[in-house]
Amino acid sequence: MTVVDVRAAANNGTQQAMERIGFYPGSFDPVTLGHTDIIARVCRLVDRLVLGVGTHDAKRPMFSPDERIGMLRGDVASIAARTGTTIDIVTFGGLAVDAAREAGAQVIVRGLRDATDFDYEMRMAGMNGEMAPDVETVFIAAGPGVRHVASSLVRQIALMGGNVAPFVSAAVAQKLAQRVGG
Repeated sequence: MTVVDVRAAANNGTQQAMERIGFYPGSFDPVTLGHTDIIARVCRLVDRLVLGVGTHDAKRPMFSPDERIGMLRGDVASIAARTGTTIDIVTFGGLAVDAAREAGAQVIVRGLRDATDFDYEMRMAGMNGEMAPDVETVFIAAGPGVRHVASSLVRQIALMGGNVAPFVSAAVAQKLAQRVGG
């Protein structure tokens, strides 16, 4: 078998390969095992992953941006170490596509749990593609064990005194218990 390195042939070997940067936006309120499943799988595809913590107050977050960053940092440290991927965490208050561009990302990563997510995310990808044709949207299907997990449901379960351990890391479960007084 003959293998030709097209990148090297295209630039006569004079240019280094571009760093592959992904941008994964979300509220992460709180970060769930569904989020970390997507993050771990995306890290196999990119050199650097920027996690964008949305700060849209209209969503009435349970945790402050700093608290969400802290929970994310704790939950993704082992993923970064295991995959060798650089993971950065930023906040953003505007459009995700603008934050992705600011981060230097070539791709916006979106997790899909079901057909409802797909329909919504396809419309968003179309809008983002119009605003930033140089930024591609990549969909990652949630793993079978976490397809049912949603931050909003985790918050609701915690507020009603339920067990959130199957849906979040132990550290996040502890933060939720502290927040709701349990």
